[in-house]
Amino acid sequence: MFWIGCHLSASKGYLAMGKEAEKIGANVFQFFTRNPRGGNVKALDKGDIDAYIAFAQQRGFGTLLAHAPYTMNACSADEGLRGFALRMMEEDLERLELLPHVLYNFHPGSHVKQGVEAGVGMITDMLNEVLEKGGKTPILLETMAGKGSEVGRSFEEIRQIIDGVGGHERMGVCLDTCHVYDGGYDIVENLDGVLDEFDQIIGLKRLKAIHLNDSKNPMGSHKDRHEKIGEGTLGLEGITRIINHPKLVHLPFYLETPNELDGYAKEIALLKELRKEG
Repeated sequence: MFWIGCHLSASKGYLAMGKEAEKIGANVFQFFTRNPRGGNVKALDKGDIDAYIAFAQQRGFGTLLAHAPYTMNACSADEGLRGFALRMMEEDLERLELLPHVLYNFHPGSHVKQGVEAGVGMITDMLNEVLEKGGKTPILLETMAGKGSEVGRSFEEIRQIIDGVGGHERMGVCLDTCHVYDGGYDIVENLDGVLDEFDQIIGLKRLKAIHLNDSKNPMGSHKDRHEKIGEGTLGLEGITRIINHPKLVHLPFYLETPNELDGYAKEIALLKELRKEG
């Protein structure tokens, strides 16, 4: 099964997102848990959740990807902002317990000149506190492009965070194709080598989702600027190799390209043509 979808607006609820995804040919989708540039969260609608679950089961939908807001910074220099990040994550995960098949993805954070070691320590402190409270939803660290003081720009930094929570079984990784390429990993000419490196440092069993994006910038640029599929520096051949790689084909792919719904529909149709099933 080719699990392919895109980022949708959660403002209308889960069932509306499911129907929207079906309309554009998707069978998975990603959504922000709350305002991506703020901290506000919608009131919980249990009826909508139940209706979506029934819809998804009937349609054979795959795993959803819930994305934490960009304002969540677990390694901020401001103690108040770190506390805010903790409260957001705890609240998000509590709400996601109502969904049977969902992953929770977040940007590890920016250490803001405090240094990587300090940043990793603060991130793991937050995660340890969250994980102590239990739950079933996997928590994914997103691979970052290395812009500014971002933590998670290398596989080694991701591994440090996972080690800091004792290798907890709920911890996983979302690999963003634009981010890793901008971060200096050549997934166009050396995809096998990059995946081998990921496996040696983190372990492929931790890889749970793919953000499938082309990039506006060359490898190693540390810019983090997504491009439409086939229109950037990864190119259509590079993207085709990624979606057909035997170590990745079982994973869900989520588009975050600069598109409206009609653009996502075209990309999903194109990717289905490029996917070699069986």
